[in-house]
Amino acid sequence: MGRLPLLKETSARVKFLSLEPLLGPLPDIELAGIDWVIVGGESGPGARPMKPDWVRDIRDQCETNDVPFFFKQWGGVFKKRTGRTLDDRVWDEMPRLTQ
Repeated sequence: MGRLPLLKETSARVKFLSLEPLLGPLPDIELAGIDWVIVGGESGPGARPMKPDWVRDIRDQCETNDVPFFFKQWGGVFKKRTGRTLDDRVWDEMPRLTQ
């Protein structure tokens, strides 16, 4: 997360991380100052697999830090078949907008 401090310094109203395609675990993300996290797997021919524990870990980090979590897709060659359910739930959390 080498550029994460730069993102936090911007004047953007919503600071978010798009962690896709997620190709490995991302433990200990510093989420202070982040408004939203989006996670998704790689799709299309040659798509590399994404492990559920990688996604769960990021979701748990978001919950611990009160950061909305959006799970976009599992990915794969047939992404409509693999869907976007994680632990029996669709995660569609959105950032809170402030004036």
